[in-house]
Amino acid sequence: MIALQVNGRRVELDGPTSLLDYLEKLGVNPRAVAVEHNGVIIERSSYSDAKLEEGDVVEIVRMVGGGR
Repeated sequence: MIALQVNGRRVELDGPTSLLDYLEKLGVNPRAVAVEHNGVIIERSSYSDAKLEEGDVVEIVRMVGGGR
């Protein structure tokens, strides 16, 4: 079991998890979000290489359209 912080909340996972697997578990389309992993914005093309580990800090921001 590992613990990390996602969008300011403590999250526990069974073990190190790929970012894409985590997004899938959340039901989130990887093309509709921006992800910051330990202070670094991850390029979408690198999502498959990113692994969530003990103590990581992750921010996931959904893209929202609209405005005037």
